[in-house]
Amino acid sequence: MRKVVFFDRDGVINNNEDYYIYQWEKFRFNEGVIEGLKKLAQHGYEFIIISNQSGVFKNIYSIWDVEVLHNRLSEYLFDHGISILEYYYCVHHPETTNCLCRKPQSLLFEKAIARFNIDVQHSWMIGDQMRDIEAAKLCGIRGILVEPNSNLLLSAVNKIIYE
Repeated sequence: MRKVVFFDRDGVINNNEDYYIYQWEKFRFNEGVIEGLKKLAQHGYEFIIISNQSGVFKNIYSIWDVEVLHNRLSEYLFDHGISILEYYYCVHHPETTNCLCRKPQSLLFEKAIARFNIDVQHSWMIGDQMRDIEAAKLCGIRGILVEPNSNLLLSAVNKIIYE
């Protein structure tokens, strides 16, 4: 079984002061992300990103834009020796639908767990909103709530490694 660290994307991996991030040119990594991912990988963790992307529903950007950004992100991380198992994202908006894939619901986590044979007892979720942690908890995954746009290495990575 795999042990995985799940990440919210916007606010955890990248700075989301500009709320809707969908262009690589505007994507800025938060401090400690590359170093933190490398350190976690050295301890046997793999990575999945689970993100709410309601900007698609609001027609701010398209699914194509999300996919292009994720491909560029994967290429960049791969060049730094880091692999992402998969990206899962919800394009719905809570004002119009109560879908099961939008965090704080757990459907995207459930899909990942089944597909990748994930050991939930040895996996974590790092998020910057309570909905991230609540969704993971529904599946038995421990969560770490971080301040948005904080240094990932300082705020969460060491807690996982030394827990």
